[in-house]
Amino acid sequence: MLAVARALILSLALAAPAVAAEVRVAPGDVADALAGSLPGDVLILAPGLHAGPVLIDRPLTIEGEPGAVIDGGGAGSVIVITADDVTIRGLEIRGSGGDSSALDSGIRILRPARGALVENNRLIGNLHGVDVHGATDSVVRGNVIEGRRDRHVNSRGNGVYIWNAPGTVIEGNDIRWGRDGIFSNTSRTGIYRGNLFRDLRFAVHYMYTNDGEVSGNVSIGNTLGFALMFSNRITVRGNLSLGDRTHGMMLNYANNAVVEGNLVRGGTHEKCTFIYNAHKNRIAGNRFEGCEIGIHFTAGSERNTITGNAFIGNRNQVKYVGTRHIEWSDGETGNFWSDHPAFDLDGDGRADSPFRPNDLMDHILWSQPAAKLLLGSPAVQLVRWSQAAFPAILPGGVVDSAPLMRAPEIAVPPHIAAMEAVALAGRPDRTVDEDAENLTSH
Repeated sequence: MLAVARALILSLALAAPAVAAEVRVAPGDVADALAGSLPGDVLILAPGLHAGPVLIDRPLTIEGEPGAVIDGGGAGSVIVITADDVTIRGLEIRGSGGDSSALDSGIRILRPARGALVENNRLIGNLHGVDVHGATDSVVRGNVIEGRRDRHVNSRGNGVYIWNAPGTVIEGNDIRWGRDGIFSNTSRTGIYRGNLFRDLRFAVHYMYTNDGEVSGNVSIGNTLGFALMFSNRITVRGNLSLGDRTHGMMLNYANNAVVEGNLVRGGTHEKCTFIYNAHKNRIAGNRFEGCEIGIHFTAGSERNTITGNAFIGNRNQVKYVGTRHIEWSDGETGNFWSDHPAFDLDGDGRADSPFRPNDLMDHILWSQPAAKLLLGSPAVQLVRWSQAAFPAILPGGVVDSAPLMRAPEIAVPPHIAAMEAVALAGRPDRTVDEDAENLTSH
């Protein structure tokens, strides 16, 4: 009987799960620590250099004390995650390889991993910062990601690359250099919010990604701010594009989006916003300010609701070449136009007269740029006077039947405005990247 009891106690002890432990790891011992770790362990890396690459194939937390560095030695990806519930926190991660076809990265999160958390790390000089590739419900937040600068911009990697990774949350990261800040491709239900993007090609490059959110992000001095392409049902709210060089925001084959409360301000060589073959979008409460063209829409982009926006100080407020008359007011709410000399005698906050942002001469100038030489001629002034006196001869185009008397205000925090000023001051020494020339193809 005693032997049976002892056997039962021994079998219960062997069946009991091991208790997760907190393990301090000295430089040079990370491979042994991983090999001997149990699910749920917390590995705390001491200050110093820890050699990669590192493969994490079980639920673990790896935290770095100040000064802890994992270096991949210039080959492959530094950290690869294939297990559920892995956390990487507080490390400097550097030294990935440079193979674009292999997507060499500081951190790669691969299928079937679920619920990975990458937070408060510094990812420096890797080809891609973080690659979320087929994994689900990953969170990448609070990291500093600085890409490579030793290649032409199109040959660099992205700050965060998302491919077929539903439920990914990218928030509160500071992303600089490299190619695109966030490149989201063939995914869904992602949330990309509160990130800062500088010195990149595109801040957010968004393709074939449906039912997602892009909110509260700041793009400063990039070639293009927010490129939203071939996607459906996106919420784009509260973002800032400050001093981006070609476009602040672009909707290209993007449909059923809500684009609200965004600010595009100054410095763009071309357009605050470009809408190309994009339909059934609600574009409301945004502020487009100080661009060559406030908004350019073409390729049949005519089934959109555009209301409550402000068009301020753009050289051309709207570019639309077509014969149809497009109404830009929703019910009794139109948009604010800084060049509309309007009165509001009944005090309802709406101008007493409709506004047409473009006339026949604008159409001629867009199709025949050399005609700009005639802008001051009596013939041009006669045409414009005739259109004002006889509206029936006006061509098709945008009509705002209920222009607003007051523009929506969108605040820019002082520290962000200071970064914007630095970016604009450096503009003469910078050139537009060649990859931004044919934006509709990306």
